Amino acid sequence: MKDQKIVIAGGSGFIGMQLAARWVKDNQVIILTRNSNHAVNNSYTKVTLTDGVQMVQWDGKNAGEWAKALEGCDLLLNLAGRTVNCRYNAQNRTEIMNSRVVATHVLGEAIEDLKQPPALWINGASTTIYRHAEDRPQDEFTGEMENDFSVQVCKRWEAAFNEIHLPSTRKVILRMAIVLGQGGVLVPYSWLARLGIGGKHGSGRQMFSWVHIADVARIIEWIVEHKEQTGVFNAAAPGPIQNAEFMRLLRQFYKMPVGIAAPKWLLEIAAFIHRTETELLLKSRWVLPTRLQNEGFNFEYSKMENALSGLLYVK
Repeated sequence: MKDQKIVIAGGSGFIGMQLAARWVKDNQVIILTRNSNHAVNNSYTKVTLTDGVQMVQWDGKNAGEWAKALEGCDLLLNLAGRTVNCRYNAQNRTEIMNSRVVATHVLGEAIEDLKQPPALWINGASTTIYRHAEDRPQDEFTGEMENDFSVQVCKRWEAAFNEIHLPSTRKVILRMAIVLGQGGVLVPYSWLARLGIGGKHGSGRQMFSWVHIADVARIIEWIVEHKEQTGVFNAAAPGPIQNAEFMRLLRQFYKMPVGIAAPKWLLEIAAFIHRTETELLLKSRWVLPTRLQNEGFNFEYSKMENALSGLLYVK
């Protein structure tokens, strides 16, 4: 992808920063961030701004000067949303929901006032929209949804996007599985494995759907190139594995023979102490990228072993 003007809303997180670093060499990249001076991300590493990436401050709620950044852009990628790594109390639930829905609405309003609206708007979404599934995989065509809090967030997030009608802007929803890259969720998982407490979580039978950050970038680049594509795509590798197998592979890489398992009751205590929810570990996300594969996209990383070999390291 070259000579594109790319705007990443909510781009100061783990995914946005890595995509920006990949694209900035050959493109103009602008990140809309709520706090450009102290960007908080979920990479578990120090925030490093890539040279050439322009940071523009916005609040994700109101129209403002930031909207000028959208004028004439080739790609708007919206990744805005408060982290779900928290307790689902009333305040956090409201912030999780509003940070996604309101940001999507305000982007739509801003685009309506532009002389040259974005050619393509990809709205980030989550494979968490599908139900807990240990019986069969879920995809864009046969996937089933329940109505717990996380699914409600995903439904309202996508509904907000679908309610916006922009005749000159192509629209795509990208439901992302857990993204693996340098940093991110691999950091705490690796800590557990290296300390000998990286056994299965709960039953260990819950499926772990994932996607390599390089394939996230390649999927987006493919969508940019294939201008006939619209609608919903699952960004999930075609090789999901069970939690127990994922943890075994991590222990194998770090040559740790011991992996103490964590039963559900223990995870509940740990989640309370660390102010998070066990759903992040125990929900079975069994998701397949059926539509991408049907349309001819080929994953570079389809097996967990290959993905981990290039991402993990030993200090």
